[in-house]
Amino acid sequence: MLSRRIFRELTDSILLGPRFRPACSRCPSLQCAPATTLQPRNPNAPQLRAASSSSSTRWKSRQGNDHFAKEAKVQGLKSRAAFKLLEINEKYKLFKPGQTVVDLGYAPGSWSQVAADRTSPNGRVVGIDIIPAQPPRGVSTIQGNFLSPAVQAEVRAYVQDAGLGRPRRRTISTADEAEEDSVTEDELDEMERGYIDLERHAHLDGAENSTGSAGEGGKERRLSRRQRDEQQGRVVDVVLSDMSAPWEQTTGFYKRSLSDPYFRMMNTSGVAFRDHAGSMDLCMAALTFGFDTLRTGGHFVCKFYQGAEEKALETRLKRLFQKVHREKPESSRSESKEAYFVALRRNETPSKEEVFQD
Repeated sequence: MLSRRIFRELTDSILLGPRFRPACSRCPSLQCAPATTLQPRNPNAPQLRAASSSSSTRWKSRQGNDHFAKEAKVQGLKSRAAFKLLEINEKYKLFKPGQTVVDLGYAPGSWSQVAADRTSPNGRVVGIDIIPAQPPRGVSTIQGNFLSPAVQAEVRAYVQDAGLGRPRRRTISTADEAEEDSVTEDELDEMERGYIDLERHAHLDGAENSTGSAGEGGKERRLSRRQRDEQQGRVVDVVLSDMSAPWEQTTGFYKRSLSDPYFRMMNTSGVAFRDHAGSMDLCMAALTFGFDTLRTGGHFVCKFYQGAEEKALETRLKRLFQKVHREKPESSRSESKEAYFVALRRNETPSKEEVFQD
């Protein structure tokens, strides 16, 4: 008769299988088999981590092997696109210290970084984008759809205020100096007024004087080119447009979009006509904004995807600017259809009807 212990071991080995059969050196009649090793995992079983898509894998591989992407990371630039603008500026000398620059479609901010560096000190850079992104140091930004007339009006009103977006100098004074240099409220208001207001009032005073002198047979005072530009709201020196239509956001709301806006930025859709047509709409909006805000002698740079309508855009640019160039920077990938129009030195006289006529 078997003991209770041996009977339990026989029952466990039959019910649970050979993997759980205990090794028993005390019972020669059981002929215990050695414990088996674990079987490999079933390949059809669900994985804990989903595999990356083929397009994502290709993009990561390309970025990892890209010289400009590596160099941008080393230099602390937002993206490799900074080298495109650096190359264009090296060739055409777009920026000077103290300029006002508007960067359309600034996210993630590499072009604004370059512009802020090249226009310092006392320059100002204003970036506009529909995608929320962390602005580079020293850059003012407005989030909104640039194709909206309300957003365009907001940008025009912002840049026409000369005091907005410029770095302020911090001064430290002692109590004695503060008493000696104390000013009245009227003097403080006068100091806080922007140079546009000052020149506007100076122009009005001059107009009154010129009216009086004209009645006495004197000649009417003529305005300078800068004053004529400011009267019409043209105060921007350089307009940059690296805009592309972003994908509609349907997922990924949990992501940190302020620091990583790439998942909503459009590279290309794979449909050449769609990419080209979308870029032409954005370029025309940028050119219209440039016509309204660029001062005489200002510059304009816009990205476009090559196609049938690019010639019409080039013709309009030639009506407004003295020189128009096509550029394909070395840092732009050879397989990409993107290119850039670089329009230099805006003319003063052409009207909007002349520029945008078919």
